[in-house]
Amino acid sequence: MVVTEDVELPEFEDLKTKEVKVSAATLITAGPYIGKQCEVINNEFMLCRQEHGDPRPCLALGKQVTACTMEVLRRMKKYCLEEFKQHANCVDKSSGDYSFRHCRKTQSVFDFCMEDRLCVRRPEFGYFTRGRVHSSNSKAPPPPPCPCHPKVEDATPELPECKKPYKKPRFGGRIYWSLE
Repeated sequence: MVVTEDVELPEFEDLKTKEVKVSAATLITAGPYIGKQCEVINNEFMLCRQEHGDPRPCLALGKQVTACTMEVLRRMKKYCLEEFKQHANCVDKSSGDYSFRHCRKTQSVFDFCMEDRLCVRRPEFGYFTRGRVHSSNSKAPPPPPCPCHPKVEDATPELPECKKPYKKPRFGGRIYWSLE
């Protein structure tokens, strides 16, 4: 997006929010639970960004997504801190790509704690890849006043139909390893 004099940028006070300052291993460990519990507000935020094509009208929703993430992390810290720390440490130290494959034991202990104390189950495998319909209460934005990209007619003329019959190549095709 090109910023010109006509573009109104938000003030710094509008952008201020409490940030989630945690490591990558912590976010990867908590990610399935954050994704599941903050799914509705996150979908609303992404829908707003998609419809507007600009994140500025969606700042309030972005702050709600951050607040939801902070709340999930606070609840984890309050009820399952030791299990969470062990699992996050395992994910951080056991592989170079933050893989879960070496940490299934600590994951099962952490998942049991989340289910037992917070009544939250880990989403099953493939949950976030399934297509779902999000029903929103917000109104769709009005269409833009003019198209940003003018429509240009296709300047390439169509090729004429070839009336000659196609003959097989005399010495075979270029793909010499294929079976005929």
